Amino acid sequence: MAEKITLWLHRQLERLAQTRPELIEPILQRALQEDAEFRWAVVVGAYLDEQINLGKAAELLGMPRVQRQQLFLEKGIPLRLGASTQEEAQAEVEAWSAEEQA
Repeated sequence: MAEKITLWLHRQLERLAQTRPELIEPILQRALQEDAEFRWAVVVGAYLDEQINLGKAAELLGMPRVQRQQLFLEKGIPLRLGASTQEEAQAEVEAWSAEEQA
């Protein structure tokens, strides 16, 4: 598909994500797994929008927390340390547990 992706395609992807997520989710998962630049952009965007925390960002980027924190600092991405909700605290615990098991 050499043609530039146009606004109509973006809108259709958004609509399909809502009405037929089973079509879109595997494609997005594949893109996240196969394209490191796309994965970085999505994860950092979600982190900056406060949709995920540091632990989840580290997990999704597949790198140890300390390495990810250092990379964020090098790129000028602010670190939000500590959970502000119970859900964030639970996600932090799960991310730490997953990291220890790896």
